Amino acid sequence: MADLASVTEHIRGAVGSDSGLGKTVKLDLGDAGKIYIDGASSPNSVSNDDKPADATVSMSWDDFIALSDGKLDPMMAFMQGKLKIAGDMMIAQKLAPLLKR
Repeated sequence: MADLASVTEHIRGAVGSDSGLGKTVKLDLGDAGKIYIDGASSPNSVSNDDKPADATVSMSWDDFIALSDGKLDPMMAFMQGKLKIAGDMMIAQKLAPLLKR
């Protein structure tokens, strides 16, 4: 089972120095923690800071792992209320390729 540090490191590698996001995104994984993707800075950065973001994606850790493993469809998770988005929804949609494991 993955932990927050290993998931953060995986996302850091997927984001690289230029993710093409052009904005900031925060993954709020409840008690498991947060992952902050700064796609507006150059180079891009990924941390576990809790900062304001252009889009915040909130979901449980278990649902996040299922989503990143391809066992949970992002659209279905959103429709079922398992995944909530605050802010810029278009930025959140660009995240899917970065979250796959």
